Amino acid sequence: MTVTVGHDLSRTRKTLTAGGQTVSYYSIPAAEAAGLGAFSKLPAALKVVLENMLRFEDGKTVTVDDIKAFSDWGKQGGQNPREIAYRPARVLMQDFTGVPAVVDLAAMRDGIKGLGGDPQQINPLAPVDLVIDHSVMIDEFGHPRAFQLNVDREYERNMERYVFLKWGQKAFNNFRVVPPGTGICHQVNLEYLAQTVWTDTDQTGAVVAYPDTLVGTDSHTTMVNGLAVLGWGVGGIEAEAAMLGQPVSMLIPEVVGFKLTGTMMEGTTATDLVLKVVQMLRKHGVVNKFVEFYGDGLDRLPLADRATIANMAPEYGATCGFFPVDAETLRYLHMTGRDEARIALVEAYAKANGMWRDEAYDPIYTSTLHLDMGTIVPAISGPKRPQDFLPLTEAKSGFAKEMEATFKRPQGVQVAVKGEEFTMSSGKVVIASITSCTNTSNPYVMIGAGLVARKARQLGLTRKPWVKTSLAPGSQVVSEYLNAAGLQDDLDAVGFNLVGYGCTTCIGNSGPLQPEISAAISEGDLVATAVLSGNRNFEGRISPDVRANYLASPPLVVAYALAGDMNIDLTTEPLGMGTNGPVYLKDVWPTNKEIADLVHATVTRAAFQKKYADVFKGDEKWQAVEVTDSETYDWPPTSTYIQNPPYFKGMSKTPGTIQNITGARVLALLGDMITTDHISPAGSFKASTPAGKYLADRQVPVSDFNSYGARRGNHEVMMRGTFANIRIKNEMLDGVEGGYTNGPDGVQTSIYDAAMDYMAAGTPTVIFGGIEYGAGSSRDWAAKGTALLGVKAVIAESFERIHRSNLVGMGVIPFEFTEGMTRKSLNLKGTEVISITGLSGDLKPLSLVDCTIAYADGTVKTIQIKCRIDTEIEIEYVEHGGVLHYVLRDLAKA
Repeated sequence: MTVTVGHDLSRTRKTLTAGGQTVSYYSIPAAEAAGLGAFSKLPAALKVVLENMLRFEDGKTVTVDDIKAFSDWGKQGGQNPREIAYRPARVLMQDFTGVPAVVDLAAMRDGIKGLGGDPQQINPLAPVDLVIDHSVMIDEFGHPRAFQLNVDREYERNMERYVFLKWGQKAFNNFRVVPPGTGICHQVNLEYLAQTVWTDTDQTGAVVAYPDTLVGTDSHTTMVNGLAVLGWGVGGIEAEAAMLGQPVSMLIPEVVGFKLTGTMMEGTTATDLVLKVVQMLRKHGVVNKFVEFYGDGLDRLPLADRATIANMAPEYGATCGFFPVDAETLRYLHMTGRDEARIALVEAYAKANGMWRDEAYDPIYTSTLHLDMGTIVPAISGPKRPQDFLPLTEAKSGFAKEMEATFKRPQGVQVAVKGEEFTMSSGKVVIASITSCTNTSNPYVMIGAGLVARKARQLGLTRKPWVKTSLAPGSQVVSEYLNAAGLQDDLDAVGFNLVGYGCTTCIGNSGPLQPEISAAISEGDLVATAVLSGNRNFEGRISPDVRANYLASPPLVVAYALAGDMNIDLTTEPLGMGTNGPVYLKDVWPTNKEIADLVHATVTRAAFQKKYADVFKGDEKWQAVEVTDSETYDWPPTSTYIQNPPYFKGMSKTPGTIQNITGARVLALLGDMITTDHISPAGSFKASTPAGKYLADRQVPVSDFNSYGARRGNHEVMMRGTFANIRIKNEMLDGVEGGYTNGPDGVQTSIYDAAMDYMAAGTPTVIFGGIEYGAGSSRDWAAKGTALLGVKAVIAESFERIHRSNLVGMGVIPFEFTEGMTRKSLNLKGTEVISITGLSGDLKPLSLVDCTIAYADGTVKTIQIKCRIDTEIEIEYVEHGGVLHYVLRDLAKA
């Protein structure tokens, strides 16, 4: 992307020479010297945003007052929530969220033609990389051909999507696709795409250096903050606007400082550390805030461990978890094969612009926390939330307490699988998966898992027969060093064969359990468990057969596969009987030195350079995908994967106005921590669901249903799956799980069918929720589906950042209760009629408006709620019907 310079702040533009190149840059010390404010004590994460203001100051979108506001932030103790317009350098996507984004771009090309514009106006202005990593499912496992068979099945299921993405790569400028089987987008970003300091030419032809920044259509985009690259997840809607030239509207954030000291103890891992960090930051409260890590503990924290902590920012609720540039950053850039001249530039730029961390680094923070890493113990988290931290010594008792309090299912069922007979009972681990970007990016825990497998194999242990085991690395480099260390053979021997390169179990692509196991779980109403090295363990996410999900380090995943039961205390009881008697965790756990020696011997610069040499080429299957060369997409009318969405059809050239909501009915009454996994269609679905019936009506067999995620390019499937999670509980119904509600006639029906009935009658609907509504992944379909179901407003106690933004981006208005009111204190049953006034006319951001509740018994109550349209530009978005409508009209007008 060409750097646009529209200001006259020439005093802040300087040059530096590094790596044999002289570049221009926008200097924060020079801005301070020019009298624009005091910036030297700002956290490095905030200096990245300040530099963005200096570079894009034009007197309109970004003003000198915006720049001075950062100085005021420091004077006010780390607070000054001024609205600013921020422009990230690039956009990262994965295929689940990327396909609907490209569908929207294709639809916008059709839409702009309808408004009299040129389709070529719809092109990304910022570089966009889409990594296909969410499509592979674990159909096959535990044998040498599992990887190839899963890949073959992936192409069979997803060819329509891949043809469409390859068309997009041809049709759009600045758009690249990393083919299937390469790795997970965040790991590819960390290991290859990210540069820490970016360079490009401005309109004068000069080379300008600036911090590498991005937004991504996946919440774990934050992982790259471990490499001092400022990035976070946004909804696909917001990402599309960013790639089309719209700035990201945001408030100058508070920055929480998290001081790390001490040294990790023998036997602990980065996973144990991050699970503790998640617990602490969730308790502290960091929603909509940056977290920056500092302290001398960073001197002993490898970059892979930093990336693990940064990855889980969505789990602790922060916008990002940032690590400033230091010597470890440079070491990692070198080890992963980055150009030496770029590494020299990163060091020179960070030091010149006050973004370098050393022993003197001591910025101002809004608030601070401290953790001595020497206090970290082995741990897991679960069974429903990442912040539910459990020291390993309390894992068995924690599960027992959960059973007693929540599940209460003690039955056992006799099962025979391939000649082996055993009893299935609650607590049995039926899935043990080394998966996700969070941990498979970290060679220390991956080598550790391989060593546990090696020692177990030597002692005669293997996985229990009811455990579905899988290894899905985040990049091909992982296989390179596991093979170099000889550890893949050991992992194979205990059942952890390679199943694919992608997110797999972490996003619900765990595939089916063995039929006998699944049937036993259903027959006994058992609480089956899963242990995975992922970042999410929300209800209904991992597998429809599994009720309790635990996050753990890869070595512990292997250990739980060997033990096969959450009712075993791994710290005191044997994992199983080996060749010479009982084998305990201490017998198979490697020392830190064993792990470090193998990492240093096998994780090499040459391995990264080899695996990323042809990253965009793909395998023979990808190269064989044929596409047409056309400006607009020829939508296949019979496709059940890709359909032209209705957003821009019949769109007028002028926007509307925000209207009061009158006579709305309640579509769902939901509780606390309703995640985007509850709202957005995710995972597999059955033939009896509205989405299943839609596909069956089009002669698609159940075996080819694939997953909701794979069908995100078809709005007809996705709107039918919105609010259809098998574990969601609508409080309008008594104890019923799944996507149900009461329809206009008061009879229980699916949320989709009720929504269609209300829309046919011209009746608006609203959703009520509790705290942290929309937590979790940046799933744009959580907002798109809500809008397509005709929902006009969501009223909750609080919202997670990304989902609130996505709702606004789709024209759905979020509201928050005030004065401590909740759905419970208001005694809502879902039978009420809701009207919200004060929206029409001159609505201001964050206004308090009246909400009138007419109860079924004739009582009427009026309360005040806060309109969570947070900024002026968001008001414009809603007036236009959504951010993409705003962009489309703006481009057509131009």
